[in-house]
Parts: sequence; C-alpha cells; structure tokens
Amino acid sequence: MNTRYRKLIIAGNWKMNKTPADARDFFKKLGPLGRKGGRFEAVLCVPAIDIPAAVSASKEMRYSIGAQNMHQAPSGAYTGEISADMLKNAGVKYVIIGHSERREYFGETDFTVSEKVKAALDAGLRPIMCVGESLQHRQDGLEKPHIAYQVAAGLSQVSEEQISRVVIAYEPIWAIGTGNTATAQDAQDICCHIRSILREKYGARKARAVSILYGGSMNPENAADLIAMEDIDGGLIGGASLTAEKFRKIIEEAAAVNS
Repeated sequence: MNTRYRKLIIAGNWKMNKTPADARDFFKKLGPLGRKGGRFEAVLCVPAIDIPAAVSASKEMRYSIGAQNMHQAPSGAYTGEISADMLKNAGVKYVIIGHSERREYFGETDFTVSEKVKAALDAGLRPIMCVGESLQHRQDGLEKPHIAYQVAAGLSQVSEEQISRVVIAYEPIWAIGTGNTATAQDAQDICCHIRSILREKYGARKARAVSILYGGSMNPENAADLIAMEDIDGGLIGGASLTAEKFRKIIEEAAAVNS
C-alpha cells in the first residue's frame, strides 16, 4: 500500500457472531490499539445488538466501530431495519454495504448498494462497499468486467467530493470463509483494476486517496504479503476477526509492513 496518499485499514467483520457480553470480553482480550490516527485505523464491524457494548468497551482503546448493514431510507415502516442516522447516533463510524452474503441471501442489488452508499455518506458514515466475483466469473475470464460494473453502479451517486470517504473491499466470493485465498498478486491485479476505474471516473488524485481492502480469508499468515502490495490498503477480516489474538496479530503484521 501507499500510506503517502491513503489510510491503512484493518476491519473485522464478526457477521452473526457474539453477544454483547462476548463483545466486552473480546475487547478485554484484544487490548488497546498501539497506534491510531493519520494513516492507520482498526475497525470492528459488529452485529447491531453488540454496537452499544462495543462502542463502550472500545472507547478508550482507540478502535473504531462499524455496522454490518443499514437501510437506505432515513426512517419509515421498515420493521427490523436500522437507518444510517441511528448508527451514527450510536457511535458507529463505518458500515459494510453490499457484502456478498447480503447480495446472495437477502437479495441486495447494485441499485440498493448505490442507495445505501449515498445514505451512509449523507449521514456522515464511511461506507465499506464490497465488490467481488464468483468462481464462475473467474473461470470464464469475466471477473474484471463484473467488478467494473459493480464499482460503477455502487458509486453512481457518489460525488467527487465524497469519494475519499468511501472504502472499497474486494472480496472474491470463492475465497470467503473457505480458507482459499487469492494469491497476493491476483488480489493486487484486481485492486489495481478497481483503482483504474476510480481514476477514470474521479481523476488520479482522488483515486489514489481511496483505501481498497482485500476481503477473502486474510489471516495472520498471509496478511503481510497482501498488504505489501501497492494497491491493497488493508483487509476486511471475517473468521480471523472472531479471535482477539488472531485479529491483533493481523494488526501487528499490517503495522510492521506500514512502518
């Protein structure tokens, strides 16, 4: 990555795991973040019910808290949903939008992703917008056109002034939760491709300021190699973020590369 222009972000995604009590215990085991500010940030994206506990437990520990989803409307008859303003008011800074599991299991589309990204930005949240290809796309040689479409659609309502607040996570679907990982060079090729799309839409100066994360089974063993790549600016960590020791090790590996 290039910390001259953009921030290194290590973001954990707990998915549907951990109670509020578990969250408090996790942060006790994790311990304070050694460095924060400027060009480095560690984020835990937790289930909605865990947000108050996580915000409270992390308050003096220099971690940021993120949500895993939100509704695009500011309010209304949407039983079970949470708005961007609600998350902001609860102390949330980041929100994952368009994760492949939301797209697959809950019918989210590129249109709803675009609407949610806009709503998050308007509320002062930083969206982590997920894009990625299936195994079939990759086998057919269509991964780059597919991702180009997802990026363009998801950012269709994002202005030049707003783009620096967007984080993009490249998550090859075939590597999520499977233990399979794209090689560092494969991941770099796609992240470089994403940055080229940003460059074409927003210009070189804006494109180089956007943090692009890798989100496919990053762990303590491969984190350093991935983050050493020019266009990989951190990770969206799933399984390895559920264990405090593993998550801290990834943070340490990332910090070492960035030092």
